[in-house]
Amino acid sequence: MTATPIKLETGPDPMREARVDLAAAHRLAARYGYDDGIWNHFTLAVPGAPGHFLVKAHGLLMSEVTAGNLIVVDAEGAVIEGEGYVERTALCIHSKIHELVPAANCVIHAHPPYTNWLADIEDGRIEMIDQDSMGFLDRVAYDDDYQGIALDTEEGERMARAFDGKPILLSRNHGVTTVGETVADAFNDLHYMERVCAKQYRIAVSGKTPSMIPQAVLDRMHNRDVGGYRAEAAKLLFDALKRQLDREQPDYRD
Repeated sequence: MTATPIKLETGPDPMREARVDLAAAHRLAARYGYDDGIWNHFTLAVPGAPGHFLVKAHGLLMSEVTAGNLIVVDAEGAVIEGEGYVERTALCIHSKIHELVPAANCVIHAHPPYTNWLADIEDGRIEMIDQDSMGFLDRVAYDDDYQGIALDTEEGERMARAFDGKPILLSRNHGVTTVGETVADAFNDLHYMERVCAKQYRIAVSGKTPSMIPQAVLDRMHNRDVGGYRAEAAKLLFDALKRQLDREQPDYRD
């Protein structure tokens, strides 16, 4: 009698999933205009390898990033896997945020136009003007102490401390950094932060007075646990956006 071959079950490859998700975030940033030429950086901790993270090789546009051309570097910037090198400011900022911010499995740093508008005005703060704005209630840390281009890890340490337990850092005269357990979490905050800032900008230039959400409503929402709802919504949106990329830019998976 011929023995029946054993069929081994194969699960998802965490590293492959990490590469695909981070590549998708780059392509989506380019699609929505959150990118800045060859600058700005999205990083993701390598599954099972503490102190190592995925990042785009310096010189690539976000629209050129694929799962396969992301490089792996360690906290000192040494390239462990892939071709190219990590840009200096990305290393100085991201290595320390990954190390010092507990929720920073994924770190997204960008200079989107409307979010940067808020970062570049005096006392720029998210105003509670609608439901999207309320999604940032007590979730944004404001760093008003710009120290110049991050060419040393001390600036990365300072930025990491400025998060103060929150998942979003708006840096005066600089940009925005979001962190999350997943790429979906961090990208979702980037995406809606830019939308909220765009709405706030349009109201500001209209000269009209914004209609603020009553404090009683804010207090009631502040006491509700919406973290689980937010994480689920972030995953559903990111999965939907990846399906769109699969139809229109499938090479991001290469």
